[in-house]
Amino acid sequence: MFKNDQKGFTLLELTVVIAIIILLSGLVLTNYRVGEREYALLRSAQKLAQDLRRAQKMAMASETLPAKCGGEFPAGGYGIYFVTASNSYILFADCDGDGEYDLGPEKIEEIFLESKIKISTLSSDPFSLNITFFPPDPTIIIKPSANPATITLKNDGKTKTVKINTAGLIEID
Repeated sequence: MFKNDQKGFTLLELTVVIAIIILLSGLVLTNYRVGEREYALLRSAQKLAQDLRRAQKMAMASETLPAKCGGEFPAGGYGIYFVTASNSYILFADCDGDGEYDLGPEKIEEIFLESKIKISTLSSDPFSLNITFFPPDPTIIIKPSANPATITLKNDGKTKTVKINTAGLIEID
């Protein structure tokens, strides 16, 4: 009879431990990707709310832009224009005072959402929405008319809704 003084793990024990590690790694990586997409959607909704506040601030501060509206304060204030199924929206100066974005000269900046995130629905019109801020009260004009205006962002079946009412309250659901 000989003595087995060797210490260590058997091949079966090592295989079981490696299988458990692979299984747990797969679960963690799968949930990480889902969480990453949800976080990207939340970041985009927060950015949209921040840009609405930015347009509101520009109107309240009566900012003038030298290249827009002849260097004067825009007759209709500042606003944001949305289009359904787009991955961007436009910050604009309403130079003609109609409460709507006119292609070209009123555009200040086009703001892009994160990749794979789209504007899926708008509150009253299925195609476009204008939200304009005008001082001093501030007056908020939503065209087409809706109170509150809702902008729904979508990413892989998940949605976030940004609401703004005519009093200027901005919510993210």
